[in-house]
Amino acid sequence: MAKAFVLEPGVRAGPSGGMGAAVIDAASLETRELNDRLRELMLSGARRVQISNVCGQRYIGTRLYTPERLKMEIEVLGTAGNDLAAFLSGHKITVHGNAQDGVGNTMDSGEVIVRGRAGDVLGFSMRGGEIYIRDGCGYRAALHMKEYQGKRPVLVVGGGCQDFLGEYMAGGVVIVLDLEGEIHDASFIGTGMHGGVIYLRGTVEGSQVGDQVDISPAEEADMEVLEVYVSRFLERFPEVETTKEEILASPFTRLTPRSKRPYGGLYAY
Repeated sequence: MAKAFVLEPGVRAGPSGGMGAAVIDAASLETRELNDRLRELMLSGARRVQISNVCGQRYIGTRLYTPERLKMEIEVLGTAGNDLAAFLSGHKITVHGNAQDGVGNTMDSGEVIVRGRAGDVLGFSMRGGEIYIRDGCGYRAALHMKEYQGKRPVLVVGGGCQDFLGEYMAGGVVIVLDLEGEIHDASFIGTGMHGGVIYLRGTVEGSQVGDQVDISPAEEADMEVLEVYVSRFLERFPEVETTKEEILASPFTRLTPRSKRPYGGLYAY
């Protein structure tokens, strides 16, 4: 049975008033204090929490797993620190601003929406759920992303990605829309890739991808996947001034691994 909903110091009832909604002012809160309050609110019955004045606090949404699989929606106003949504289990987090490195680190399920850009190692070892980034991201996005017990993680980036996108990627779907220009200038894309698929709007040169990657145009089945997730992306970012039809009219490039064991020969006797 859930505990009675009690607002802690620094927490007030949200616009709907009382049970189910709360607002935390994070201006004077350290990382641990903020995450303690989030967990206490969830266990007390809050299902929607807005955090204002966020400035680099880390691990937001990390310690929210319960055996009962309680769910909470979190709105972050400000810049989320490293490892936002690490190990996330079913919750929804929306950031009204940018996010630093490690968004979705080993994320299990749920959804993350960033109304700005994300830093490096976005979706590192992500094994389930969906992440939507309105703008671009840094280096090594989708590093070691994997599929786990029937879960298939999805990462959609509206801008561009930097070098080593999909490094050692083992599963899942990555979509890079590069809405600002359709020119991908990243290098070492898919280095060590041995599972999953990467879709790039536009084209890339063979010199930009790892030796372990096959490059091909998106086919009909790929376009069906893209239609689903481009639609979801635009639903989450209505401020983006384009349409699904305009995006899907562009050519898409598909990157897939040539082998499930690209480095097997280096370690086998």
